[in-house]
Amino acid sequence: MVGTLSMLGASLPASGAPQVAKNLIVTPAVRASLLDAGAAYHQLPVKDYIGLTKGMTYYAFDLSTKTYYAAAGLDPSPKSLQAQVGAQDDGGYNLFVRGPGAKKWTIHNDGLGASEGATCPVSIPSAVLKVWDWSLRCFPPLS
Repeated sequence: MVGTLSMLGASLPASGAPQVAKNLIVTPAVRASLLDAGAAYHQLPVKDYIGLTKGMTYYAFDLSTKTYYAAAGLDPSPKSLQAQVGAQDDGGYNLFVRGPGAKKWTIHNDGLGASEGATCPVSIPSAVLKVWDWSLRCFPPLS
Protein backbone atom coordinates (compact mmCIF):
# COMPACT_ATOMS: atom_id res chain seq x y z
CA MET A 1 0.00 0.00 0.00
CA VAL A 2 1.05 3.60 -0.44
CA GLY A 3 3.68 4.87 1.97
CA THR A 4 4.43 1.55 3.64
CA LEU A 5 7.85 0.03 4.02
CA SER A 6 8.86 -2.69 1.62
CA MET A 7 7.41 -6.05 2.55
CA LEU A 8 7.71 -9.55 1.15
CA GLY A 9 4.78 -11.77 0.26
CA ALA A 10 4.92 -15.26 -1.13
CA SER A 11 2.48 -17.75 -2.60
CA LEU A 12 2.96 -21.10 -4.25
CA PRO A 13 1.87 -21.55 -7.85
CA ALA A 14 1.03 -24.96 -9.29
CA SER A 15 4.73 -25.56 -10.06
CA GLY A 16 5.57 -25.39 -6.33
CA ALA A 17 8.17 -22.65 -6.83
CA PRO A 18 7.61 -19.65 -4.57
CA GLN A 19 6.51 -16.40 -6.17
CA VAL A 20 7.73 -13.38 -4.27
CA ALA A 21 6.85 -9.74 -4.71
CA LYS A 22 7.97 -6.61 -2.90
CA ASN A 23 5.56 -3.83 -2.04
CA LEU A 24 7.43 -0.63 -2.88
CA ILE A 25 7.18 2.97 -1.73
CA VAL A 26 5.83 5.34 -4.34
CA THR A 27 8.59 7.94 -4.55
CA PRO A 28 8.05 11.36 -6.14
CA ALA A 29 9.89 10.13 -9.27
CA VAL A 30 7.65 7.06 -9.57
CA ARG A 31 4.56 9.20 -8.95
CA ALA A 32 5.66 11.57 -11.74
CA SER A 33 6.34 8.68 -14.15
CA LEU A 34 2.86 7.23 -13.51
CA LEU A 35 1.23 10.61 -13.97
CA ASP A 36 3.18 11.26 -17.20
CA ALA A 37 2.33 7.81 -18.57
CA GLY A 38 -1.33 8.05 -17.56
CA ALA A 39 -1.78 11.48 -19.12
CA ALA A 40 -0.11 10.32 -22.35
CA TYR A 41 -2.31 7.20 -22.43
CA HIS A 42 -5.40 9.39 -22.19
CA GLN A 43 -3.93 11.74 -24.82
CA LEU A 44 -3.97 14.74 -22.50
CA PRO A 45 -1.20 16.99 -21.18
CA VAL A 46 0.03 16.31 -17.64
CA LYS A 47 -1.29 19.73 -16.58
CA ASP A 48 -4.83 18.34 -17.05
CA TYR A 49 -4.27 16.30 -13.87
CA ILE A 50 -3.42 17.51 -10.38
CA GLY A 51 -1.92 14.18 -9.37
CA LEU A 52 -2.80 10.62 -8.52
CA THR A 53 -5.93 9.82 -6.53
CA LYS A 54 -5.10 9.83 -2.83
CA GLY A 55 -5.08 6.39 -1.21
CA MET A 56 -5.44 4.56 -4.55
CA THR A 57 -1.81 4.27 -5.67
CA TYR A 58 0.05 0.95 -5.44
CA TYR A 59 3.53 -0.10 -6.59
CA ALA A 60 5.28 -3.48 -6.44
CA PHE A 61 8.08 -5.54 -7.97
CA ASP A 62 7.62 -9.19 -8.95
CA LEU A 63 10.99 -10.81 -8.25
CA SER A 64 10.26 -13.94 -10.29
CA THR A 65 9.63 -12.04 -13.54
CA LYS A 66 11.62 -8.86 -12.74
CA THR A 67 8.50 -6.85 -13.58
CA TYR A 68 7.17 -3.71 -11.91
CA TYR A 69 3.43 -3.28 -11.38
CA ALA A 70 1.59 -0.14 -10.36
CA ALA A 71 -2.03 0.92 -10.08
CA ALA A 72 -3.35 4.43 -9.73
CA GLY A 73 -6.27 6.71 -10.35
CA LEU A 74 -5.66 10.00 -12.13
CA ASP A 75 -7.03 13.04 -10.31
CA PRO A 76 -8.32 15.45 -12.97
CA SER A 77 -7.74 19.17 -12.74
CA PRO A 78 -10.89 21.25 -12.14
CA LYS A 79 -9.64 23.33 -15.10
CA SER A 80 -9.81 20.40 -17.54
CA LEU A 81 -13.29 19.35 -18.54
CA GLN A 82 -11.84 16.69 -20.84
CA ALA A 83 -9.89 15.05 -17.99
CA GLN A 84 -12.90 15.24 -15.67
CA VAL A 85 -15.20 13.62 -18.24
CA GLY A 86 -12.59 10.94 -19.01
CA ALA A 87 -12.12 10.11 -15.33
CA GLN A 88 -15.88 9.85 -14.87
CA ASP A 89 -16.69 7.91 -18.05
CA ASP A 90 -13.64 5.63 -18.04
CA GLY A 91 -13.57 5.29 -14.27
CA GLY A 92 -10.12 6.89 -14.25
CA TYR A 93 -8.25 3.89 -12.82
CA ASN A 94 -5.16 2.50 -14.54
CA LEU A 95 -2.92 -0.53 -14.19
CA PHE A 96 0.74 -0.08 -15.16
CA VAL A 97 3.30 -2.76 -16.10
CA ARG A 98 7.01 -2.28 -16.81
CA GLY A 99 8.94 -5.42 -17.73
CA PRO A 100 12.67 -6.07 -17.51
CA GLY A 101 14.67 -3.47 -19.41
CA ALA A 102 11.60 -1.43 -20.35
CA LYS A 103 11.92 2.31 -19.88
CA LYS A 104 8.20 3.08 -20.24
CA TRP A 105 5.06 1.80 -18.57
CA THR A 106 2.47 -0.22 -20.48
CA ILE A 107 -0.90 1.10 -19.34
CA HIS A 108 -4.22 -0.69 -19.08
CA ASN A 109 -7.41 1.20 -18.30
CA ASP A 110 -9.34 -0.51 -15.53
CA GLY A 111 -12.12 1.96 -14.94
CA LEU A 112 -14.69 -0.77 -14.38
CA GLY A 113 -12.51 -3.18 -12.37
CA ALA A 114 -14.70 -3.14 -9.28
CA SER A 115 -17.93 -3.67 -11.22
CA GLU A 116 -19.65 -7.01 -11.02
CA GLY A 117 -18.67 -9.19 -13.95
CA ALA A 118 -15.82 -6.91 -15.07
CA THR A 119 -12.75 -8.59 -16.49
CA CYS A 120 -9.23 -7.47 -15.71
CA PRO A 121 -7.36 -6.05 -18.73
CA VAL A 122 -4.05 -7.48 -17.46
CA SER A 123 -3.08 -10.43 -15.29
CA ILE A 124 -1.53 -9.23 -12.04
CA PRO A 125 0.45 -12.03 -10.33
CA SER A 126 -1.01 -13.41 -7.12
CA ALA A 127 2.15 -12.44 -5.20
CA VAL A 128 1.63 -8.79 -6.17
CA LEU A 129 -2.06 -8.95 -5.25
CA LYS A 130 -1.04 -10.39 -1.89
CA VAL A 131 1.42 -7.61 -0.99
CA TRP A 132 -1.14 -5.02 -2.09
CA ASP A 133 -3.80 -6.79 0.02
CA TRP A 134 -6.20 -6.83 -2.92
CA SER A 135 -9.04 -9.31 -2.75
CA LEU A 136 -10.28 -8.35 -6.21
CA ARG A 137 -8.17 -9.36 -9.19
CA CYS A 138 -7.46 -5.90 -10.50
CA PHE A 139 -8.90 -3.18 -8.29
CA PRO A 140 -8.05 -1.98 -4.78
CA PRO A 141 -10.31 -2.85 -1.85
CA LEU A 142 -13.43 -0.75 -1.71
CA SER A 143 -13.69 1.07 1.59
